[in-house]
Amino acid sequence: MDLFSIGQKVLAQQPFSKLLGTELVEFSAQGAVLKIPIRDELKQQFGFVHGGVLAYAADNALTYAGAIGLGVEVVTAEFKINYLKPAQGDFLLARAVLVNAGKTQAVCRCDVYAVHAGGETLCAVAQGTIAKLARAAADEGT
Repeated sequence: MDLFSIGQKVLAQQPFSKLLGTELVEFSAQGAVLKIPIRDELKQQFGFVHGGVLAYAADNALTYAGAIGLGVEVVTAEFKINYLKPAQGDFLLARAVLVNAGKTQAVCRCDVYAVHAGGETLCAVAQGTIAKLARAAADEGT
């Protein structure tokens, strides 16, 4: 099974991702891209996409990028996000890349864009540490 197919299977197992309507657009050695449709239920009181949705997009894309170097049984150990501009438009794109991977941790970077009729607006940038699940690391030792 190719990486993209594996990634789609993983996404289908995430109830929260299904709730948001998240779609895997790319998952390859070059990185991962997630797409989330913007709808009213995801906005805050000023009509912008809620920061929690942007954080989810970055977090999930970062774990996909970490999986490139560590395998698919990974979780986020930590991440930092900077909000740059309000997100408005038709959908979000979270584009993440693997920066470096060791045996049990990977550092990844993600840019979150709001896509609208006029193009794309960079709304947030994030960096995170992705960790291999302990059970996956233990399995490799046997």
